[in-house]
Amino acid sequence: MLSVQRMTPFYTSQEDFRLRLVFAYQYFSIIKGGEVFQFVPSEGKEIVINVKSLQVENLGEVFVFQRGSRFIRLPLYQLLLISDLHIHLTTILEGTLEIGTEIPEIVVLEAVGVIEQLEIDNKYRMIDYALDTNNPNMFNELVEGL
Repeated sequence: MLSVQRMTPFYTSQEDFRLRLVFAYQYFSIIKGGEVFQFVPSEGKEIVINVKSLQVENLGEVFVFQRGSRFIRLPLYQLLLISDLHIHLTTILEGTLEIGTEIPEIVVLEAVGVIEQLEIDNKYRMIDYALDTNNPNMFNELVEGL
């Protein structure tokens, strides 16, 4: 499981109903297995969010993170699935937009419910993977969080 350590956009711009978050060195880092990997803007470097639907539009964008000579390449959709990136995006959006005035509360609650269900489903898939690969440490760590 990955977690985002730091996520601060280097540059933001809003064009019509799209919000662009551009990232640079030292502004984005993740933790994997207790090690910090720094963002490298060699491939993808921006996240585009539709502020009307609160959907990320460029899910295929590939983000690269580096620690020493090791690199991790993750498409944005995968990064959203296996990390807490959505929490950081929500924080950024709350600071940038007036979310509560544009989107009805029921829509926000429904989105939160969908996200929570996706997280639970992903955790169950990871538990299945831990069982399939006979990894008791991963299994115990995942079961503790339920």
